[in-house]
Amino acid sequence: MSGSGNGVVKRRSCCLYMQASCYTATMSGNTDNEFVIRGPQSFGMALREFRTSRSVSQAELAERSGIHRSYLSSLERGSTTEAVRYVIAACRALDLEIVVRPRRGAG
Repeated sequence: MSGSGNGVVKRRSCCLYMQASCYTATMSGNTDNEFVIRGPQSFGMALREFRTSRSVSQAELAERSGIHRSYLSSLERGSTTEAVRYVIAACRALDLEIVVRPRRGAG
């Protein structure tokens, strides 16, 4: 798989979608999708998409997850944090990918 400049790779069935411009249109309401994370921006986009597809506010998710709302907002905007940067770097060094998707059997 190759990535685009925005670092988003979305899988649906066996198809790949790489365009951030159609991100919301192809992902919204479609919880069978999964996202391959290539960087902080794609992680933030996936987090925001899954949160909004479940009609959960940032404040509610922050409370559920025990993190500050402003930090969650920063993650969704794709701001690089040390933790995210280190996890992605370690995975790259091992030629691994991070995939965000709904848990199997969840829902």
